[in-house]
Amino acid sequence: MKEMKRQPTHPGKIIREDYLTPLSITIKDMASTLGVSRKTLSKIINEKGSITPDMALRLSRAFDTTPDLWLTLQKNYALWQAEHVSKAWQMVKPISPQLLHHQG
Repeated sequence: MKEMKRQPTHPGKIIREDYLTPLSITIKDMASTLGVSRKTLSKIINEKGSITPDMALRLSRAFDTTPDLWLTLQKNYALWQAEHVSKAWQMVKPISPQLLHHQG
């Protein structure tokens, strides 16, 4: 598995720094635009919440981006967190190639 060296940016930080701050949009106003609660958006902006497929669709429509952009940002962030915060996954023993490719 190829390991990312640097922690990817949380999508909430991108929303905050690339959209809300430069455009002078409040979390409350952006939440209203997206049709979600202020609390829901605030969790994402403060890097405590995740981008769901539904939120990705809403963000892509509001910011003229793609849902894939937001889901990829979230996936990269979450995978890096899983690799670096919890090491329990490293105890999993790989299945031998002979078993994986057994045709029978």
